[in-house]
Amino acid sequence: MFARSIIRLPTTLSRGFATHTGPLSALPAVLHLKTGQSFHGRSFGSPRSIFGETVFSTSITSYTESMTDPSYRGQILVFTTPLIGNYGVPSNNAPIDSQDVGVVLESQGIQCSAIVVADVAEKFSHHSAVESLASWCRRSNIPAITGVDTRAVTRLLRDQGTTLGRLAIGPDACAPAPASEQYWDPAVENLVDQVSTKYPYHLNPTGDIKIAVLDFGAKANILRSLVRRNAAVTVLPWNYDFNAIRDKFDGLFLTNGPGNPSQCMEAVSILRKTLQEWNKPVFGICMGHQIIGMAAGLEAYRMTFGNRGHNQPVLALASAGSIKAGRVYVTSQNHQYALKLSDPFPQGWEPFFINCNDSSVEGIKSTPESGKKVWGVQFHPESAGGPLDTIEVCCY
Repeated sequence: MFARSIIRLPTTLSRGFATHTGPLSALPAVLHLKTGQSFHGRSFGSPRSIFGETVFSTSITSYTESMTDPSYRGQILVFTTPLIGNYGVPSNNAPIDSQDVGVVLESQGIQCSAIVVADVAEKFSHHSAVESLASWCRRSNIPAITGVDTRAVTRLLRDQGTTLGRLAIGPDACAPAPASEQYWDPAVENLVDQVSTKYPYHLNPTGDIKIAVLDFGAKANILRSLVRRNAAVTVLPWNYDFNAIRDKFDGLFLTNGPGNPSQCMEAVSILRKTLQEWNKPVFGICMGHQIIGMAAGLEAYRMTFGNRGHNQPVLALASAGSIKAGRVYVTSQNHQYALKLSDPFPQGWEPFFINCNDSSVEGIKSTPESGKKVWGVQFHPESAGGPLDTIEVCCY
């Protein structure tokens, strides 16, 4: 019966189960780490060689969202999931209205410097896919390597920490590994300035509540989450003098972003004045959380290998809104730096969340006695991809 039903389907509804990606490149490729290890494979992206910071993500899905996340700027992204590319890449066009912000993914293009996978899918299947991962990388001029033992790479990075690397493609793959002084460290550059908007712009201008967003490298889903809650959003460059226009807004949002927060001391100084003189809500995610912490008097430090993935457990130390103290929440994260847990905490502040794996600070908030309503989290409550356990923390 079932077989006969399938045979009788109109031909207009029939389609192949998967689309072949086409022939992959036969070019050799090598991932060199500054610590001396080399991993051989073959290229399936752009035939060019690059330097970058080698990091890993434990995300099982959402490789397209990870690759377009501006927080991965300057990084060679190693996926721990064995098979990558099996559902292809969607069109990245969306309307700009009260429901969307112009893109489907997290920015207009790929942000990471390169990707490393164990096995790139040679076929893809998804109703929204328009091209393969290999085609997308080639079109975006992003080098990529497959056939690498990503488990071995991940174990190295966990043991020795995030490591500078070079992905060598084609003739460069046959050359010796670079000398130590040749490796480029993206941490010495202000990566936030590279990905932040250069000019203010508006989204959903007729919204009910006016929110200013300091853009340190915002994921599109942060802006999408705001406009879908009917906020009128004004996106500002990372170092914009918010205090000159702050009285026009009902709240301030500080976004995620790449690199070292010490490169953003201009924003820290601006925010410190805001926190001292302004009594409206302020909220930060990831880099924005670190900027709030530094403005409050905390120090930021570089973690050994950071936290990147969709399964990071955090323990709530305080209750606020739907967040209950003592409960563990599963979160999506992508960061190399964190706030240092100090005792005592700065006056008027308290820890909000702590990481269950490494005890790093995952959130801070102003105390009720301070009279302020300021909070920040190291994780991404709006996710994309990942769990939505903490989505309401944006609104506490």
